[in-house]
Amino acid sequence: MVAAASCVVALGTVTGLLSALDDGRGSDEAAPRVTSSPRLAPLPAVPSASPSATTSPSPSPATSKASPSPRKSGNVRGPAAASTGLYRYADSQVLEWVRAHPGDSRAQVIGSRIADRPTAVWFADFSPSTIAGRVRAVTSGAAGQGRVPVLVAYAIPGRDCGGASEGGAPDLGAYDDWIDGFASGLGSSEVVVILEPDSIAQADCLAEDERADRFASLARAGRVLKAANPGARVYYDAGHSGWNTPAQQAALLKQAGAASADSSDGIFSNVSNFHLTSDEIAYDRRVLDALGGPAGLGAVIDTSRNGNGAPADGEWCDPSGRRIGRAPSLDTGEARIDAYLWVKLPGESDGCKGTPGTFTPSYAYELAR
Repeated sequence: MVAAASCVVALGTVTGLLSALDDGRGSDEAAPRVTSSPRLAPLPAVPSASPSATTSPSPSPATSKASPSPRKSGNVRGPAAASTGLYRYADSQVLEWVRAHPGDSRAQVIGSRIADRPTAVWFADFSPSTIAGRVRAVTSGAAGQGRVPVLVAYAIPGRDCGGASEGGAPDLGAYDDWIDGFASGLGSSEVVVILEPDSIAQADCLAEDERADRFASLARAGRVLKAANPGARVYYDAGHSGWNTPAQQAALLKQAGAASADSSDGIFSNVSNFHLTSDEIAYDRRVLDALGGPAGLGAVIDTSRNGNGAPADGEWCDPSGRRIGRAPSLDTGEARIDAYLWVKLPGESDGCKGTPGTFTPSYAYELAR
C-alpha cells in the first residue's frame, strides 16, 4: 500500500515515551498484519523543497558524504563516520504548524516527537527550471551541519497508475532531464536518495513496453545520481512485505538497475505504509538475497508510522490506532539494514483525516501519543 488526533499527555509520560522511542523500545509491538495496502494522497506542488507527498503501494492495481565513505562494520555505509547523523530540514509543514501554534495543547507532544525528528524532503512536482536549486538548498544546508539529508525523487511519468498521487513528468525524456537537474544539486557530501516510491512495485499497470522504458529510465537515473555525487546513496523501490513476493520484487528490481553498483546502493521498503519493522527486515533481506548484485547492497525502511503495525482491516488511508515507529537512525544494529528513515512525514494526511498531502495536527497528535 502506502499511500498514507487528542488528549494531553503529562510531561513525564512524554519524556518516558521519548526515551523508549530513542532506543527502539515501545515500537513494533505485535499487531495484526494486512496483506493489502492501497494508495496515497494527491501531492500538492512542492514550493521549495519541503516534504509534501504521501505515497503507498498496494498489491492491487486498482488501489493503488563527505566524499564516499566505506560501509561501517555492521550495517551502515559509513554516514555515522562521515557525518554526525541525519539532517532535519527546517522548512516543513509540521515545523510551520508548531511555530504558529505555541499555545496549542498538542504542540509540545507534536514538536518533541515529530517536528524535532529528521525526515525526508520530497521533490514531487515537475519543475525543471528550479529543481537543481531546490535540491541544492537542502544538500548545502545539510553539508554545512555535517549531516546526511534524505531526498525523495518523485516525478516519474504515470506515477501511482493515475491514482490519488498521479502526476510527475509528462514523458520519460522530460523525466530524464529533470533527474539531470536533480543530480546537479546533490553537491559532494553524503546524501540518501529514495528513488521513486511505487515506481517498481506498482509497475504492473503499465504495458510491457512502457514498463521496460520506465525501468531503463530508472536505471539511468541511478547512474546519473551516483556519477554526479559519488557520496550519493541511491535506493530503489521494493514495495513492502505485504505486496509482491521477494522473488517477484527482486526480478523487477533487476530490470530497473537495482543490482548494479553503478546505479544502486540497495532498496527501500514500507514508504508511507504501516508494516512492522521486523517484517520489513525479514522481507528486505529476502529481496536482497534474490536480487544478488554487489555484496554491499543494503536496505532502508520507513518507520514513520509503523509503531503499531498495519491495521487488521487493511485500511490504508489515515487509519486509526497507528503510531510513530522507531526513531530515524543511520545505525540500526541489523545486518544489511542501512537505516530506519522517516520518509513519510507523520501527520501529513493520506486524505481521510485532512486534505491529502497536508499536515493535519489531530492526526499527528494521535500518532505521536
